[in-house]
Amino acid sequence: MKLHTLNLQTSFVQSNPMAFSTGIRLLRCYHHHFTFTAMPSRFSGLRKASSELRFLSSVTPPRKQVRPVSARRKVTEEEVGDEGNGSVILRDRDGNEGGGGGGGERIVHTELHKEATEAYMSYAMSVLLGRALPDVRDGLKPVHRRILYAMHELGISSKKPYKKCARVVGEVLGKFHPHGDNAVYDSLVRMAQDFSLRSPLIRGHGNFGSIDADPPAAMRYTECRLEALTEAMLLADLDQNTVDFVPNFDNSQKEPSLLPARIPNLLLNGASGIAVGMATNIPPHNLGELVDALSALIHNPEATLQELLEYMPGPDFPTGGIIMGNIGILEAYRTGRGRVVIRGKTDIELLDAKTKRSAIIIQEIPYQTNKASLVEKIADLVENKTLEGVSDIRDESDRSGMRVVIELKRGSDPAIVLNNLYRLTALQSSFSCNMVGILNGQPKLMGLKELLQAFLDFRCSVVERRAKYKLSQAQERNHIVEGIIIGLDNLDEVINTIRKASSHALATANLRKEFELTEKQAEAILDISLRRLTALERNKFVDEGKSLRAQISKLEELLSSKKQILQLIEEEALEIKDKYFTPRRSQLEDTDSGDLEDVDVIPNEEMLLAISEKGYVKRMKPDTFNLQNRGTIGKSVGKLRVNDAMSDFLVCRAHDKVLYFSDKGTVYSSPAYKIPECSRTAAGTPLIQILSLSDGERITSIIPVSEFAGDQYLVMLTVNGYIKKVSLNYFASIRSTGIIAIQLVPGDELKWAKCCSNNDFVAMASLNGMVILTPCANIRALGRNTRGSVAMRLKDGDKVASMDIIPDALQKELDMTLAVHQRNRRSMNGPWLLFVSESGYGKRVPVSRFRTSPLNRVGLIGYKFSSEDHLAAVFVVGFSFGEDGESDEQVVLVSQSGTVNRIKVRDISIQSRYARGVILMRLEHAGKIQSASLISAADVDSDSDPEVEDAAAVEA
Repeated sequence: MKLHTLNLQTSFVQSNPMAFSTGIRLLRCYHHHFTFTAMPSRFSGLRKASSELRFLSSVTPPRKQVRPVSARRKVTEEEVGDEGNGSVILRDRDGNEGGGGGGGERIVHTELHKEATEAYMSYAMSVLLGRALPDVRDGLKPVHRRILYAMHELGISSKKPYKKCARVVGEVLGKFHPHGDNAVYDSLVRMAQDFSLRSPLIRGHGNFGSIDADPPAAMRYTECRLEALTEAMLLADLDQNTVDFVPNFDNSQKEPSLLPARIPNLLLNGASGIAVGMATNIPPHNLGELVDALSALIHNPEATLQELLEYMPGPDFPTGGIIMGNIGILEAYRTGRGRVVIRGKTDIELLDAKTKRSAIIIQEIPYQTNKASLVEKIADLVENKTLEGVSDIRDESDRSGMRVVIELKRGSDPAIVLNNLYRLTALQSSFSCNMVGILNGQPKLMGLKELLQAFLDFRCSVVERRAKYKLSQAQERNHIVEGIIIGLDNLDEVINTIRKASSHALATANLRKEFELTEKQAEAILDISLRRLTALERNKFVDEGKSLRAQISKLEELLSSKKQILQLIEEEALEIKDKYFTPRRSQLEDTDSGDLEDVDVIPNEEMLLAISEKGYVKRMKPDTFNLQNRGTIGKSVGKLRVNDAMSDFLVCRAHDKVLYFSDKGTVYSSPAYKIPECSRTAAGTPLIQILSLSDGERITSIIPVSEFAGDQYLVMLTVNGYIKKVSLNYFASIRSTGIIAIQLVPGDELKWAKCCSNNDFVAMASLNGMVILTPCANIRALGRNTRGSVAMRLKDGDKVASMDIIPDALQKELDMTLAVHQRNRRSMNGPWLLFVSESGYGKRVPVSRFRTSPLNRVGLIGYKFSSEDHLAAVFVVGFSFGEDGESDEQVVLVSQSGTVNRIKVRDISIQSRYARGVILMRLEHAGKIQSASLISAADVDSDSDPEVEDAAAVEA
């Protein structure tokens, strides 16, 4: 297989580097099958027209006329030698080759893959330095720098009238940036958008786009001029040799390689760009905070990042928003890379107080977020029913500011809808910091301190060059003034010398010789006008000389002191801050991160939890069971498995963390909302699917905890009467396999667990109706892996049946009740102990009828049972009262068959400790009360709508 021609052009490589490198790789793969030969008959004209063969090489060959040659790939190993792999050999027309032959032979050995690599790297660096990445020193890309310089040269200052953008674009294209008018105009537009730059550099007049991503008007319609900040910050001192000027693209004139920035514009307005294999994304910052951080670094070059953060705590985006947490900011400022989470600023407005309808008002959105796309995305989510609770969306934004109204449906929780907006839309987005800039001609990733230090070094060189320029100008002028003063002091002699001279050159020479002047001084004397020969003009020259000498002395002192240079840099930066400072727009939120979890988008509603003996649990709405009268049969809680019975029934909230205590003394944890919601008739979900239970392990008690407070404890009671108190903090973090809650002796099992504080009281009762009332403070706090102490001294055949907590809120009332009881032993006032027997009977007994006692006692009789009946549960009631002064609580009874009855506590009569009680629930056949739960329902009305019933927390 023969290849007829090989034509490698530099322009093709530069414009198509990937295609070229791919082609080179293909050639390398098949170099054993190719032989390159010349085709003299077909391309003889092309060969004659070509005067020189160019090769891709980083080394420029000497300009020498060579004859056209053909290239071929070596085939044999003997011909190739050590350097023949992938090399190209040039052969003259006679077929001669080799490095040492005569006859004007010229052979260049090179490897194509190396040439392609070098050419591609050259192209990549050209893109990096010439287009995509900003310079650390002035914070501008070449196109931005050229636009500002062109406007400065055109005289379009902040105090001059606007000029057409097309005029500016044409100036930039024709003189400095020949890359297309769209590229230049788009860059000019962005520098004028107040939602893109924190401090815009150009003042636009006309349509320059919007935050809805509307395109700007054509350049022939819009006008622009420089901002006053741009002139003070970037263009001041440009004509005082502060920066180097380089030739433009056609070498017709000069352009500045940098602008003499007075504050770090790279951090002020940020930058973004994508180059070849590299990108940059730098957030904008507040002008005042940036100058303060720069001043702090000037005063303390060894300042730590934490000290700089005290002055500049984070980015300040032009569109405002809320920055969530500082972890990403710290990482970005330390390493140059970090992720900053931004949320839109919102507010909740109440639309109708009667129906409790509200609306979410979006006032600010994250940086570089399209508002129109955001509203459209929200509408799509509502239409697809991914986002629930929204009834209407309106964009009411105008010239006064942004206002997007999201009306919510009746009963919708604004916090939940807002969290879903954060999770599903761009209302919460992240800004990935990648602070890469050009430093010393090379792209570099830098942190905050390194960026500020690089700018300080550049600013020092600018101030030094400006001072040297002013010094040379002052010295030259002072030299001229000194000569003029000498001439004025010898005016008559000067005039005579000039009169006697026959020519200008002779007059100059005579003046220099007679008065010991330099050529410039002599020329200045000759150029002086007659009206400046007066005494008044002489005094002006004398004063000017004094001023110049003072200026020279000051400049020399400045150049000799690095401290004065830094002080001057700070003064100039503070001057800009005082004149152009604006308050911070982005709000900093002190949180760990802005990441949303499941709990953030789930309403914290009340729920009913039902658990069976065999470990089936289900979650139901609180209005599942309506209020019923005492003595009724009740409503079924749902289907139960064979030989299964209800174990516990309580009320909690969705965000609560539910602690599951097993009969083996192990505790597990799971959020309440992770329990699947079921209907009343459903069987429920096996706990083994939620918890990592071992074989034969049963859950005997569940406790919902909303907050793990330091002064809260868990009181655990076993069937055999062992009690233990453990701090609630021990259970704040529970692994998935559970942790030990109590150490059990053989044959014992953990049955009850309650939350309490040291000021609470514990009421314990046995199956036979014996009661002990003891303060929680009497129970010593222990660790998790301990057994505890004896709670009750039980008689033969008796076991602990129930336990409840008397809160601290009832302690004073209890003390007052006990005091009244000592005067009137027949008092029936609350609080009461509510007893529920297994046969469905119950009664209330005043707590005042029981005296407090230490642990390990037999206790007092609380209920006199028949031989076939036992105690099922005991509660402390009297937490809330209705308007009539009676108890406003409710008790939920669950039978072994799964029937539930919910009745008012006030309907249960108050009796003595020895009474049998009244019927609470009629049981079928030989059924028993399996569990009972107390609900504080002060706000529940039996005639109210079930959808608005509010069942409060269970106290048992």
